Amino acid sequence: MKVLVTGGAGYIGSVVTQQLLRRGHHVVVLDNLAKGHRDAVSSEAEWHQGDITDAGQVLDSSFDAVVHLAAKSLVGESVAHPERYWHGNIVATLKLLDTVREAGVPRFVFSSTAAVYGNPLPDLPGGLITEEHPTMPINPYGASKLAIDHMLAAEAQAHGLGAVSLRYFNVGGASGRLRERHDPETHLIPNLLNTLRHGGEPAQLFGTDYPTADGTAIRDYIHILDLAEAHLLALEWVAPGGHEVFNLGTGTGSSVREVIQAVQQATGREVPVVEKPRRAGDPPVLVASAAKAGRILGWSPQYTLHEIITHAWSAE
Repeated sequence: MKVLVTGGAGYIGSVVTQQLLRRGHHVVVLDNLAKGHRDAVSSEAEWHQGDITDAGQVLDSSFDAVVHLAAKSLVGESVAHPERYWHGNIVATLKLLDTVREAGVPRFVFSSTAAVYGNPLPDLPGGLITEEHPTMPINPYGASKLAIDHMLAAEAQAHGLGAVSLRYFNVGGASGRLRERHDPETHLIPNLLNTLRHGGEPAQLFGTDYPTADGTAIRDYIHILDLAEAHLLALEWVAPGGHEVFNLGTGTGSSVREVIQAVQQATGREVPVVEKPRRAGDPPVLVASAAKAGRILGWSPQYTLHEIITHAWSAE
């Protein structure tokens, strides 16, 4: 396939690009480098620097698919500046879809998020979030992603696009040298590892009064290579005229304190931590049921939390 990867210079985008190339696909990367890194993009990929609103300069009828990973994705920023998320996520993606429709590109795989579910109901069967769970985002970031999910469903019905929304839970780990390099870094595992790598200020633990066993938030951590594999499977599976949503997670939750302990065990070093109040817009528990992805896409996560941490720790 000939595939456009938006945001292909970012953490997830660079690994998805890497894995697409390894499967023999022709990959074109479009990234404005606002958050991505040019050196993360394989020399085997065709490179274009620009916004997703400029996709018309790249996309044409020769493309088989778009993997849309470019987005604004900071929960706290979305609460403080929601307008950035309406423009950067919703409006920009609408323009991208206009270009996809005009070029006649048949497949579209979208980077969605577990944030669309908001605060999960306490009586979840098995404690896991399925794709049928009510979508009630509690921050503008999640709301912007949910709006795009709705846009894709309507686009598929009205214009025959084949679309998949992949709702990520918490992504971590590395693929060779490709690891998280966000600025600012808001994700737990890289912040803990960066504290060990660079010393200086302790890592921050946001929220110790959640209604969980140890008072800290619980998340479902998925390895970046497992996530990338799901994108490849979605591209192979998606068919014209339909839109499907898949949760991507392991079905196992780990609290912040448990992750800190796991980092200490994996590195053999103690992580200095300072406790802080909760961040606005963070739900107490997010753990996925990925049964649908397993049943339909044949996908299942292969890596453990320990491997997520050790792979990220060894990547430089």
